[in-house]
Amino acid sequence: MPLAEKVYHSLHSRIINGDYPANEKLPPEMKLAEELGVSRPVLRDALERLREEGVVSSRQGAGTFVQEIQKSVPIGFAKVETLADVQRCYEFRINLETEAAALAAERHNAELLGEIEQALDLLRAATGSLQHREDADFMFHGSIARASNNHYFETAFGALRYHINVGMKLHGESLMNDGRKGLEDVLAEHTDIYNAIRLHDSDAARSTMRKHLEHSRDRLFGGGLFDLKLS
Repeated sequence: MPLAEKVYHSLHSRIINGDYPANEKLPPEMKLAEELGVSRPVLRDALERLREEGVVSSRQGAGTFVQEIQKSVPIGFAKVETLADVQRCYEFRINLETEAAALAAERHNAELLGEIEQALDLLRAATGSLQHREDADFMFHGSIARASNNHYFETAFGALRYHINVGMKLHGESLMNDGRKGLEDVLAEHTDIYNAIRLHDSDAARSTMRKHLEHSRDRLFGGGLFDLKLS
C-alpha cells in the first residue's frame, strides 16, 4: 500500500472517530506530517484525496477544515443511529468478511499478505502500549477484503467505513476497560486470521474471522443482543 494511502486511511479514521471534529481546523501541515512520520508531500497527497471525497475542505489562508461527517457517508446505507444499528452492522460483517477471508486465503499474493502483516504489526505495537488503534484495525480488515481479489467485497467494505468505525471505536473502548488481557485476546484473534490466510487455509480463515467478529460483537454488547424480530 502506498504511503500516501496509509496516511489517508489514518486521517479518515481519526475524522470518523471524532478525533478531529466537524468544522474544526486540522493541525498545521508541518505538525501533522511530523506526528504521522511522513513528508509534507506525502501528507498533501492524502489530504487531496480527502478533499476530493468531501471529507475536508481548504480555506485559502486559513488551513484545512473537517467537513460534516454526513458528507462522507455513502448513499445506500443509513447512518448508524442506535446500538441496534451497530448490531446489524456486525451481522452484515460476519457474513461479508468470513467469505472474504476464505477467498483471501486462496487468492492472496505476497504484496497483499504484506499489507495484512503490516496492519497486524501496528496492532501488536498498539497492544504493547496498551492502546487500541481503529485505523490499524480497519486497515487489517480492509487489506483482507482486497486480498479476496473480488472488488464487490472490497467496495462493500469501503462503503461501510463510517459504520464499521463506529463499531470499532465502541469495541476499542470496551477493550480498554478490560486492560491488557482484552487487547491481547483481540491481537491473538487477528494473528490467527493472518496465519490462516498465510497458510492458504480457507476453512480456518473463515472460522477464525467469524470467531473474531462474534467475539468483538459479544464483548461490546456483553452477551445481551437486541431482539431484532419484526413484530
